[in-house]
Amino acid sequence: MEHLLTIITFVPLLAVLLILFVPREDERTIKRMAVGLSFIPLLLAIYLWFAYDQAAAGFQFEVMAEWIPVINVNYHVGADGLSIPLIFLTSLLTVLSLIYSSFTISKRVKEFFLLFFLQEMGMFGVFISLDLVLFYVFWEIGLVPMYLLIGIWGQAKDRPQYSAIKFFLYTLAGSVFMLLAILALYFTHGTFDIPALSQVSLLFDGNEWAATLAFWAFFIAFAIKVPLFPFHTWLPDAHTAAPTAGSVILAGVLLKLGGFGMMRIALPIFPEQFQFYCWNVPVIPILAVFSIVYGALVCMAQWDLKRLIAYSSVSHMGYFMLGLAAAAAAWGRSGLSDAAAMASNGAAMQMFNHGIITGGLFFLVGVIYDRAHSRDLALMDADGNPQRDENNKVIPAFGGLGKMTPYYYGIFLVTAFASLGLPGLAGFWAEFFVFRGAFEIMPLFAVIGILGIVVTAAYILWKIVQYVFLGDFSLERWKEISHGAKLSDMVSFEKVTMWPLIVFMIGFGVFPVPLIDFFNTYAQKLFGG
Repeated sequence: MEHLLTIITFVPLLAVLLILFVPREDERTIKRMAVGLSFIPLLLAIYLWFAYDQAAAGFQFEVMAEWIPVINVNYHVGADGLSIPLIFLTSLLTVLSLIYSSFTISKRVKEFFLLFFLQEMGMFGVFISLDLVLFYVFWEIGLVPMYLLIGIWGQAKDRPQYSAIKFFLYTLAGSVFMLLAILALYFTHGTFDIPALSQVSLLFDGNEWAATLAFWAFFIAFAIKVPLFPFHTWLPDAHTAAPTAGSVILAGVLLKLGGFGMMRIALPIFPEQFQFYCWNVPVIPILAVFSIVYGALVCMAQWDLKRLIAYSSVSHMGYFMLGLAAAAAAWGRSGLSDAAAMASNGAAMQMFNHGIITGGLFFLVGVIYDRAHSRDLALMDADGNPQRDENNKVIPAFGGLGKMTPYYYGIFLVTAFASLGLPGLAGFWAEFFVFRGAFEIMPLFAVIGILGIVVTAAYILWKIVQYVFLGDFSLERWKEISHGAKLSDMVSFEKVTMWPLIVFMIGFGVFPVPLIDFFNTYAQKLFGG
């Protein structure tokens, strides 16, 4: 199927056009249509997964057509071992998010599902684009729907308009830097084609300053999206304010656009500049390990469960950056191609596994929030500080839910353990490959990064497991925080939402080879080994 990628990308736009004709009062039909249509890209993505020829590797399902010939802009799309798992991840999380939202969204239903499909189209477009202008257009398409999803469907107490504007301005600022770098490359080399620019041996005709400025322009744009410290401050506010499905897509896919951009554009086009700032002047690995440790430590200080998981993304995407920094540092250095490939594979796996695991965590936060209408881990006083008992111990807001909601407890436990990197679950292998490569290339940064694993285990076991599930359950306390709402275990649609994610967490934890094989085609082409 020559046009398979185009079909996958624009089916969500077709869904938008079809739903537009449904009266907004017919919410049941809108929800059913949205969920049904969302399965089409998922089924096509599954076909794409098995149709890709890993032995041949490289870009496949390519389409090249003139778009704006006067400035040499083409509709050039293709997929390789890096993009195909992320296309599948996007389609899967979109289906699960729409299933969940069909039971939880009651405000402006039609607009919500339309925006979600536009968001999906933009994300697909980024992953298939092989032209910088096309990449930029799809990058920007995804900005407005998420801005509106946060601003309109966020909870009033979480300042959704402020959070949405902050998200928009941060991302837009990065986009301006990216656009300037794209234009600079075009004016010098006369093309927007990403594979062609990756083959240029002397960027900007040997002008090191121009190449360095262009590299940092791309890097900052992508680092904001990852997000990498210190460009991360928009993330906790956006996650806290977003509706549950918005948080799932934000953590599961939108953050991966930044990581994908670094692996598709920044490293292949600017390998010397990337290598210089990872090895000679190690700014990037310093930011990576700072993100890992800082993000984990800030999680320890959080009493809002959703905000805690938001900061955990800063820490976990720091592992991605450490792996990519190690791979970039090995560029052109003899004897390190295997280590570079392993670090690159770990970084790519971290993107995929973080999407599965943290997407699941945000679904699970939504489950408890829909019942208690609170995400606080402790009873809070009027000043927003945790209340303490006569022994100066923090009083848990939930506590003992493991006994009352055993199914929820079990699902949350598997997801939380996957997040901390427990062997046998998906999160372990990404971190293993990152550190396997990083220890050989930059051992000091690898040692510092391991501290993040220790702190991650601490905040998951202490802040989440202990404060939410362990201890004695108090019905009076539950009625106080939930205003008398009934406590129930997970219901059918919540279980259906989590089952596929749990399957992948366990499946890729026990047998990660299918995922590694995909990402390894990218790493071998770039680094050899």
